[in-house]
Amino acid sequence: MASPEVNLEQFLQWLQANRVELRGCNIKYSDSNKGFGIFSDKEASDGVLLVVPLDLAITPMRVLQEPLLGPECRAMFEEGEVDDRFLIILFLMVERLRKNSSWKPYLDMLPTTFGNPLWFTDDELLELKGSTLYRATELQKKNLLSLFDDKVKALVKKLLTLDGDSKIEVCFEDFLWANSVFWARALNIPLPRSFVFPEIQEVNESCSINKSCEASPHNENGEKSKSYLESQVQESDNQVKEVASDLVRGDTVWVEGLVPGIDFCNHDLKAAATWEVDGTGLITGVPSSMYLLSEAINSVPFAESKTQLLEAQKAEMRCLLPRSLLDHGFFPLGTQKDVYNSKCKLDQVCNYSWSGQRKTPSYASKLVFPENFLSALRTIAMQEDELFKVSSLLEELVGSGGERQPSNTEVQAAVWEACGDCGALQLLVDLLHMKLMDLEETSGTEDCDNNLLNKALVIEIQEQKKCSKTNVSEEHILMSRNKWSCVVYRRGQKQLTRLFIKEAEHALQLSLSEES
Repeated sequence: MASPEVNLEQFLQWLQANRVELRGCNIKYSDSNKGFGIFSDKEASDGVLLVVPLDLAITPMRVLQEPLLGPECRAMFEEGEVDDRFLIILFLMVERLRKNSSWKPYLDMLPTTFGNPLWFTDDELLELKGSTLYRATELQKKNLLSLFDDKVKALVKKLLTLDGDSKIEVCFEDFLWANSVFWARALNIPLPRSFVFPEIQEVNESCSINKSCEASPHNENGEKSKSYLESQVQESDNQVKEVASDLVRGDTVWVEGLVPGIDFCNHDLKAAATWEVDGTGLITGVPSSMYLLSEAINSVPFAESKTQLLEAQKAEMRCLLPRSLLDHGFFPLGTQKDVYNSKCKLDQVCNYSWSGQRKTPSYASKLVFPENFLSALRTIAMQEDELFKVSSLLEELVGSGGERQPSNTEVQAAVWEACGDCGALQLLVDLLHMKLMDLEETSGTEDCDNNLLNKALVIEIQEQKKCSKTNVSEEHILMSRNKWSCVVYRRGQKQLTRLFIKEAEHALQLSLSEES
């Protein structure tokens, strides 16, 4: 095996040959445990660190177009024997075993083993015996072994024989590796519609269903709702266009896949960068590309000082808002009262102001938003004079000689005392409105979803060919159960967002009135 340095050099050459641009970062080797990762190299004026053409992405579409795998996979796909995830796993497995694979520089950079329980030895796994993880691992490994023996081994052997590699042995570890690579590195990619269906320029837009995320194979919780290729391979061009009309809305189709280069980023809730798709090339100059973008905090005034405060507070930049939070807000949905939770929250706020200059707000126990998230919003929205006040408060606390470091709770206290809640709540209202705009952009309001669901005639997959639009009344719209589920889910997301906007706006009004 080649050394990490040799593999890296070959990979960088491969990226360059495939038009990947490293603009503000480098890919480097860390150590045997961490492997390779992306490191910031220089300040990019537009914040774009890395650009990868989507042609390089490993997606189910690409597998179906491959000269070696495509025909055989397409036949299985038409018969319903495989799904889109299986296609990618199969591709990884075959390309890794092929002697002359054009993907070798990329595949050689990937980990050879993984730390999940599927890779544990029998002795190591026994240490988990009695736990639910032990049982789940046993069942998963059994299912993978069965799939490998029944389908994968013979299929991969057949494909390798077609390529002239008949003597290569195919083992279960090859399949386990490909499966682990997919689940560790695959992204849910919002691809431009024209990129997925370049031959379909005009699609019938008279369908009663609004543009929406029913085209997405995943909801926001990452749950699979519909394979985006489930009906792509049809018997005629007319059927393909009809499927595309139902599947694609607006300019986006969500597709699972691997993006070489981007997938070397570490996953973290406090990420320093994020990825986006540039369909037109207006941002990166590369149409149909994915790019790595440094986080927006870098463009905020006094970004460096605020970043340090965020780290000191252990503030959370992202927030999960479950429906249950609303039970304790200004407009509770239920009747249950969580006295303990309200009292703890009130005590926490009361302890914030050690100087007594800022009074505890009357609404403190009614705020439904997590305190760590509000701390982040207070810090981001902080004005210059408030930043200086925080510094002064902390200097008084730790002493001129810096005898000790303030705790995260003390930093939170200083930020709250200097800023209050107005700036944070205004920013929160703006963010929630942006979220609602995103939800409504392609599918309309809750009322649009309600009207659609009222007209929906849900049919099962096996009934789709039997039903036709001619025998359905004008009051109804034929809809698969998966599509119906997507509409129900997105309507619920809009409802939740609207309810949290109501909570945030009310808190903002109370905060403004108490500040004045």
